[in-house]
Amino acid sequence: MKWKLGYDDSLDVVGVHGVGGVWGVLATGLFAQKAINPSGADGLFFGNPSLLQAQAIAVVATLAYSFLVTLLILKLISTVFRLRLAQHEEDTGLDLSQHSETGYSFTIVPEEVKRI
Repeated sequence: MKWKLGYDDSLDVVGVHGVGGVWGVLATGLFAQKAINPSGADGLFFGNPSLLQAQAIAVVATLAYSFLVTLLILKLISTVFRLRLAQHEEDTGLDLSQHSETGYSFTIVPEEVKRI
């Protein structure tokens, strides 16, 4: 989805933590059982749709809050620093363009060695 939507998420934070977290919260609203946790509540599959509703409201509120605060932080940071590197710096690689170091040293392997 990140390629279709065009957002930059090199560490898959949205895919792993975002989607996994949303599913975990909603799954609680579906599968929760007092038989497992007597101090909790039953979920939708055990006769309590209000728990799923509460969990869905919590997901929407958390996503909205996270989006707005992230946007605010990015706006503040962008007044002092660039948020993205220039295209030639990305093409060169961050090891060289930002740190003047090489992360990997690749050498061409002779044909004789490849056959072994």
